[in-house]
Amino acid sequence: MREPILEINNLSVSFFTRHGEIPAVMDFSMTVHAGEAMGLVGESGCGKSTVALAIMRYLGGNGRITEGSIRFRGREMTEMTGAELRELRGSQISMIYQEPMASLNPAMRVGLQLMEVPLSHEYISIEEAKQRSLEMLEAVRLPDPERIFQSYPHQISGGQQQRIVIAMALLSQPTLLLLDEPTTALDVTVEAGIVELVRDLGREFGTSMLFVSHNLGLILETCDRITVMYSGEAVESGQIKNVFRKMLHPYTQGLLRSIPLPGTDKTAQPLIPIPGQLPLPHERPQGCNFGPRCNHFQSGKCNVKKIPMISVNDSEHFSRCLRVSEIDWNAVPESSVQAEKMEMGNTILAVHNLSKHYDVSANALFASSKSGTVKANENISFEAKKGEIVAIVGESGCGKSTLAKILLGLEEASQGNAEFEGVDLAYSPVERRSVKTVAHLQIVFQNPFDTLNPSHTIGNQIMRALEKFGVGQSPDNRREQMLELLDLVKLPREFERRIPRQLSGGQKQRVGIARAFAGKPSLVVADEPVSALDVSVQAAITELLTDIQLKEKTTLLFISHDLSMVRYLADRVIVMYLGRIVEQGSADEIFSPPYHPYTEALLSAVPIADPDIVKEHIILEGDIPSALNPPSGCPFHTRCHRKIEGLCDYEIPPLKHLSSGHDISCHLADEDLNSMAPVFRSGKKAAA
Repeated sequence: MREPILEINNLSVSFFTRHGEIPAVMDFSMTVHAGEAMGLVGESGCGKSTVALAIMRYLGGNGRITEGSIRFRGREMTEMTGAELRELRGSQISMIYQEPMASLNPAMRVGLQLMEVPLSHEYISIEEAKQRSLEMLEAVRLPDPERIFQSYPHQISGGQQQRIVIAMALLSQPTLLLLDEPTTALDVTVEAGIVELVRDLGREFGTSMLFVSHNLGLILETCDRITVMYSGEAVESGQIKNVFRKMLHPYTQGLLRSIPLPGTDKTAQPLIPIPGQLPLPHERPQGCNFGPRCNHFQSGKCNVKKIPMISVNDSEHFSRCLRVSEIDWNAVPESSVQAEKMEMGNTILAVHNLSKHYDVSANALFASSKSGTVKANENISFEAKKGEIVAIVGESGCGKSTLAKILLGLEEASQGNAEFEGVDLAYSPVERRSVKTVAHLQIVFQNPFDTLNPSHTIGNQIMRALEKFGVGQSPDNRREQMLELLDLVKLPREFERRIPRQLSGGQKQRVGIARAFAGKPSLVVADEPVSALDVSVQAAITELLTDIQLKEKTTLLFISHDLSMVRYLADRVIVMYLGRIVEQGSADEIFSPPYHPYTEALLSAVPIADPDIVKEHIILEGDIPSALNPPSGCPFHTRCHRKIEGLCDYEIPPLKHLSSGHDISCHLADEDLNSMAPVFRSGKKAAA
């Protein structure tokens, strides 16, 4: 048995407010051994980050450990003085936060911030601290360490900022590394590189890790063991593959069924959202906290007394479920029914050779003497049919949002056209569009928190949209239609009197969807509509969107970087890179070979929460080049793992029509494209 680095026993943490005590974590136990990576997963508000902050003793003025023990290498941390804690933090225990800029000083060069770590914790010279910092920049695979050492944080990309934070955390070679959602704000390709980096550096330095995340696929690829939390309690724990192959708590199983895995489909195998919501701390039920949302709840047994963690078959697999031996864990819930497949209609949106260029003056370039043109979109062409879900995917900076702004009238195109119901959207700003065009072309935004007026009731905000779109003959008629819209998005009618702060994130997004569908739109642009939500809420919102889309026969333009969700939802997929379309086709064609090399890399970067799926391992090096100074030839050649020297560098690739509607812009020969192996394949036979 390896040495326990971190031992948490029966930990309880509460926050004390003027309204009384709010218990955030209760009876939580966990052990992390030397060199081990432990994953901590659960919905927002379940207590994951509170556990990490309790380990660091960063609970603020009103947070307090009320019970239990936290032992680090045998030392009781709850009894340590402030000086003893300061000696541990940053040297033996380090923490990486979700937002890298929250950990970086914008007024200090990167090098000085790195040097602070060894200078604060060790007796070394400035020269030695600089040398170690440069070596760590190389270890985290940053290009040109000398340049980055002299840069300010705002002068480097988000992925590079996160690598800097990782370098700072590892400079003192800590024994324990805490990672709190370190990749949530990053593109899937950058996330894949960061995850590989953390895993490799953990092995190299022998660092134990506690990886806090809501992404089950990420935890599977990164960790050795897993602990699942719900409403302040650990509900299941065990070896990572044992838990994923046989989940023994209804909540863990519910999380997995909320995630689109390879093979799931919106019609043949729809997602199964967890019913209800996470209870508020002062509204937790008697007995099992998960009882009100559980399909296996049994009154008189599950709601009688506090439920302990139970060892399953005397193994290291534990579950907080009294019915663990009674439930058929392989049974599929009755709610898993096949949905109707929609028949596509005529073309409703036709985009031809659309380009958007921005002229940038010298003064705008941070005192640079150069001016130039940013080619945000270049020769974009595609069509969307009535009732079709068309997904647009790519990394940040690829031009997805610029294209959406043109369609919505927030930007004007530089050339090309976009025909929609007899209107050329390319040169039609929103203020010059008719009420009918605005009503028929709507958007669901990424962040539901910023799209609602905090001072107005939900009912008034939906009724205002109805009034603007000319729907309804009178206030009473509009109110009735508003209530019908609340029914449509499955919100109680009494929510008309609530204001946004009284709603959860998922409920706010439902209001945003109701408002978007108020004018009976023909086309809805969904801009990352579920990326800010928990996986269980994502499944519910996705189910809602597809239900409404099917009922209203609406075309959906789904902008996302989540390839798993795209595979589940989309009928057709458009892949963009540096302002250009590099591949487009049906979902089946995009997710099976032949691929554009960029599509292949995007698919390889998707974390899959299934231990029996084997993936091709492709990590893209570097960042997307600047749209102000794009590379010559193929825009992807600077990062391409299949680059043809002397050709891709200089010539723009031709458009290959592989089949009806499946196009790839690539120099690769047809035989090379046709010989590509699938990115995903089942590993069951290989394991056998």
